[in-house]
Amino acid sequence: MKLLMNQLTKNLRTRSLASIAFLALASCLSAQTEIVVEAAPAEEAITLWTMFQQGGWAMYPLLMFSVALVGLAAYCGLLIRESRFTQPEARDDLRVAISNRDADAGLAACAAHEGYMTSILELGFQTVQEGHVTSSAVNEALEERASKVLAKPLVFVQYLQVIASVSPMMGLLGTVSGMVKAFRNIASQGLGKPELLANNISEALVTTASGLLIAIPALMAYFYFKNKYMAASSGIYEQIGSMTRLMAKHGMVDESNKSA
Repeated sequence: MKLLMNQLTKNLRTRSLASIAFLALASCLSAQTEIVVEAAPAEEAITLWTMFQQGGWAMYPLLMFSVALVGLAAYCGLLIRESRFTQPEARDDLRVAISNRDADAGLAACAAHEGYMTSILELGFQTVQEGHVTSSAVNEALEERASKVLAKPLVFVQYLQVIASVSPMMGLLGTVSGMVKAFRNIASQGLGKPELLANNISEALVTTASGLLIAIPALMAYFYFKNKYMAASSGIYEQIGSMTRLMAKHGMVDESNKSA
């Protein structure tokens, strides 16, 4: 009996020691896990500024292109307006001046209503003031003036096409620069530092994406304003032809092709 009690006591002691060792090991592992979790660096949030820094030097000209795109789009929106081309508010004054065969009143109306159409018709009234002229001479003078006046807004629209063409090329140049840096790092340090290679590849991809993000809206803005310009130019030529026929109708110009 006494031997049995000694055996049970020995077993209990062994189990107690094992339990204590297990609890101690679990506590150590838990503490190590907490230390690892606390030591793990927080993931950096990706912002526009972070991407700008990752893009490298090519992001600076791309930033200039993006600012120029916004400014040009706003300016083209102001330049290419139908009211600025056809000027409906000036038609009544111009028609009254033509009906009265008063070139001075026509010039005054053109000065009072600044715009593309009045700037073109101003030359027509000046031509009438110089003497008896034919409608063909007036038409020729107006077409020459129209080609000069309407060239200004078209120039700014074409700048949008320049931005749309150059931006992806600049992004591609940044891509080539990033890949060259990546291969240089591989050649000098091997593949032991993948973070350097990742930074170079990130530079290459960010510049490509940035160039496309600028080129796509620039191309859309170009076609939008170009189509709007073509429609407005067609309307202004119709208005000029109508005014010229009205001049001939009221005797301000001779309808014949030869001067009297």
